[in-house]
Amino acid sequence: MVKKNLSQEDIDLFRQSIGKVDPLNSNKILLNQKDKPKPYPKTKSVDLATNLLNAEALEPEKVGHEDSLSYTAPGIQNNVLKKLRKGFFGVDADIDLHGLTSNNSKIQLLNFLNTCINSNYRCVHIVHGKGYRSAENHPVLKNDLNLWLRQHKDVQAFCSAPQSAGGTGAVFVLLKAHKLT
Repeated sequence: MVKKNLSQEDIDLFRQSIGKVDPLNSNKILLNQKDKPKPYPKTKSVDLATNLLNAEALEPEKVGHEDSLSYTAPGIQNNVLKKLRKGFFGVDADIDLHGLTSNNSKIQLLNFLNTCINSNYRCVHIVHGKGYRSAENHPVLKNDLNLWLRQHKDVQAFCSAPQSAGGTGAVFVLLKAHKLT
């Protein structure tokens, strides 16, 4: 390394900009054990497709643009569906899927439901659209959602939303209550 020759003017400018300097007594650093960060567990990668039950077992009828959706899981009373329709549970979260492709909407839906379940939400609002611009004049996303929600193991019930919340272009979904640990 070549030593640079500095003028007295540069040395004075450097000393003036640095200010008063106190020399160190030791060049060893003592680590304080109290300042170490706490370890945290790695988050497990979740395979969201495991939340869906066997696809071949369920094949609901195709629905049209203005058809209402409704479903209750086995063992759920009919009055739960009535309460869901009337907004008894209150919406904890919502997502808008219309305009997405079928594959993108499935990924978004599964991620959304997983987040809601982990947050212990009970009732969610999903907007899927009525499907007027779908090919072959039947709503693709609405029919897909009808199947996917029936397959999801944590969905207890779902029904088309009231007209003020999207009508037949949206659904209210009731999720299982999970114990907080």
